[in-house]
Amino acid sequence: MHNRTEMEYDDYGHDYNYDYMNDSDASCIESDWDLSYSLLPVFYMLVFVLGLSGNGVVIFTVWKAKPKRRSADTYIGNLALADLAFVVTLPLWATYTALGFHWPFGSALCKISSYLVLLNMFASVFCLTCLSFDRYLAIVHSLSSANLRSRSTMIISLTVIWLLSGLLALPSLILRDTRVENNRTLCDLDFSIVSKKVNEKLWIGGLSIMTTLPGFLLPLLLMTIFYCFIGCKVTMHFQNLKKEEQKKKRLLKIITTLVVVFAICWLPFHIVKTIHFLDLMGYLDLSCNAQNVIVSLHPYATCLAYINSCLNPFLYAFFDLRFRSQCFFFFGLNKTIQKQISNTSSSLSAQTQKSEIHSLATKCWEHC
Repeated sequence: MHNRTEMEYDDYGHDYNYDYMNDSDASCIESDWDLSYSLLPVFYMLVFVLGLSGNGVVIFTVWKAKPKRRSADTYIGNLALADLAFVVTLPLWATYTALGFHWPFGSALCKISSYLVLLNMFASVFCLTCLSFDRYLAIVHSLSSANLRSRSTMIISLTVIWLLSGLLALPSLILRDTRVENNRTLCDLDFSIVSKKVNEKLWIGGLSIMTTLPGFLLPLLLMTIFYCFIGCKVTMHFQNLKKEEQKKKRLLKIITTLVVVFAICWLPFHIVKTIHFLDLMGYLDLSCNAQNVIVSLHPYATCLAYINSCLNPFLYAFFDLRFRSQCFFFFGLNKTIQKQISNTSSSLSAQTQKSEIHSLATKCWEHC
């Protein structure tokens, strides 16, 4: 059991001192979910393994495909790089949680790891937005968007993405630090270097708005608009071609999935964080039980947001048949498929052989 004035979760899924609540709130008693100390580290390590391997494959494939690299591939590669920089910190956060929120890694790693969490959030969502815009130009304005999709424009956009992401994540690098409390070393926000205690609520409010607006709401709105235009264009293009009906449905399904999965992963995090902030500022009058539920749910909402970093390689890269074929080629899997087809075809009659080879190749292409 913890008194509610001792510990709360910050905007990034970890904990920080929270001793400036209203008098009525100070009497609330928070019950920890003991399962979190064992369950959350498992989630973190699962995301670490999947994210490290998936994003590593994407980066390697994009790098090897340099002569034939598309602008979309470059954004996918930078998205994977942002996710990779984040997932390498997850073993630290898994240990932190497993030890009951005790940070044994020192001040420097506390700052750097926290900074990479925010850098990933901003860089990922900005790369996804640029990728959506690139697809919008390629499909909706394919003939008139050559200049906007040139290599120089892409380099400028990537430079802006990383500079802006680094700037927006900077408060985490400055404000995060370690401190000892109740025989534990916490890695949390420390506003003493920038303001007096009376202004801490305003700082928390500003950080909350800064992460939610440019880090979620505005990019989600832009992606939704872009994919709506893409969907309309695809529907108009294929409406009179019945033989393309399945292709149209598949493309629209992928487009919808990209936006929906992004929203599902990040929406709970921002909802829980916003409710928590509104309650802190006195705009909501939540009961003690409701406050405790919000605080307890925060790390799980954060974990769901983290899962997006290991889903991105599959959603934004492996759905692309061209990218998948490049993966097969660079890792030598195409030779294995061809050998399997050859071995199968040697024992078949001429007519059966043709049908079976086509079926096997299709199956390998879609499921390997």
